[in-house]
Amino acid sequence: MSFRDENEDGRADRDLRKPFLHTGSWYRMGSRQSSMMTSSQMIRDRSVSVLACVLIVALGPIQFGFTGGYSSPTQTAITRDLHLSVSEFSLFGSLSNVGAMVGAIASGQIAEYIGRKGSLMIAAIPNIIGWLCISFAQDTSFLYMGRLLEGFGVGIISYTVPVYIAEIAPQNMRGGLGSVNQLSVTIGIMLSYLLGLFVNWRILAILGTLPCLILIPGLFFIPESPRWLAKMGMTDDFESSLQVLRGFDTDITVEVNEIKRSVASSNRRATIRFSDLKQRRYWFPLMIGIGLLVLQQLSGINGVLFYSSNIFQTAGISSSDAATFGLGAIQVIATAVSTWLVDKTGRRLLLIVSSAGMTISLIVVAASFFIKDYVEDNSSVYAAMGILSVVGVVGMVIAFSLGMGPIPWIIMSEILPVNIKGLAGSVATLSNWFIAWVITLTAPLLLAWSGGGTFTLYMLMCAATVVFSALLVPETKGKTLEEIQFSLR
Repeated sequence: MSFRDENEDGRADRDLRKPFLHTGSWYRMGSRQSSMMTSSQMIRDRSVSVLACVLIVALGPIQFGFTGGYSSPTQTAITRDLHLSVSEFSLFGSLSNVGAMVGAIASGQIAEYIGRKGSLMIAAIPNIIGWLCISFAQDTSFLYMGRLLEGFGVGIISYTVPVYIAEIAPQNMRGGLGSVNQLSVTIGIMLSYLLGLFVNWRILAILGTLPCLILIPGLFFIPESPRWLAKMGMTDDFESSLQVLRGFDTDITVEVNEIKRSVASSNRRATIRFSDLKQRRYWFPLMIGIGLLVLQQLSGINGVLFYSSNIFQTAGISSSDAATFGLGAIQVIATAVSTWLVDKTGRRLLLIVSSAGMTISLIVVAASFFIKDYVEDNSSVYAAMGILSVVGVVGMVIAFSLGMGPIPWIIMSEILPVNIKGLAGSVATLSNWFIAWVITLTAPLLLAWSGGGTFTLYMLMCAATVVFSALLVPETKGKTLEEIQFSLR
């Protein structure tokens, strides 16, 4: 099957009428002018074409991370310039989670009805408006409205990007490309920390619009998810999209037939009743998807990162902002390693190693806090425990980035059945954001109660994740999405 047969006038007329946003345009030009230039040869390489698509949609998670990291380097300046109390700034920080919960509720249905690219377009617009509101804010009203709009866009992005990547990637590259989602989030966080050291909060907010300003035009030059097009009955567009993703000289007949069979099977039971959820093919992947995304947040990663600057100060590190940036850089490096490993070692093994590493690291942090409660503040033991707590925090962040950061999103996008993916994906994403909000809200209260007790609770959740991953999570490495669905029946 090749685009080179596409030379009939009637077929060309139909191509001109196809939705521009669904299929892109550059690859149609490349298919008709196959001998033009070296760039056309690059487009035909499947790794280049899929990677180009992933790099463009990865601007969404960069926006996600930039939103999450923005409040850390700007707290002092915003509080001073707008005369905010601590509680008012805390509300500002938490409103992104509230907006993300609303976005998560809508994300699955938006992505199902108007496509993965259309939903990213919708997500980009409120993000841009939100950053502008924050940049020009003179009081809390614009500040809060901007944060809510950003959160809404981020909620849609957090579901749509991993699903799009999973649906376009070849089976042998899906894990690594899927990890780019979390890698981009950590890059966004690191960029917000780094730029926050040099520019004021209003300029930083303007810079926050750049990922989405680049994303919007970029969406016109990548194909829509072939599996979504197939589900919507757009057969010609579905085959066109898959052809460019696999290369113009690649025979896609087998993959086309697999996707058609899967879509036909799901369409026979398009309407899912509540009683249908009793079937293993539905409740098991739903339990895995929601369970991993909930456990990801119950690990307390947001609580640990929230308290990291205090831990650094206790250990005698004078510049907590620089140390926080260093922690962000470590996250990026560890997530990049995970991107390389995930298609070699498999998802399940990385999850077990990651959650076990987090458990051990949190034992170290909790023990250092308990010991510090019983020694003098000016003693050498107290100083040693401060350093030990830093080692534990860094160890936890590395372990989280290796597996529990990226892999729950990959598995969620892989195992949910096609005919419930929109609703189930929304529920899973909403659960993740809700628990993130709960952890962020309760972390200061728990840490005021007992630092050692707080990290012990987080450690127990990580230990539970080890058991959950070892006993229940299936290995999806090297399988097509259709094979994964069949194995779960």
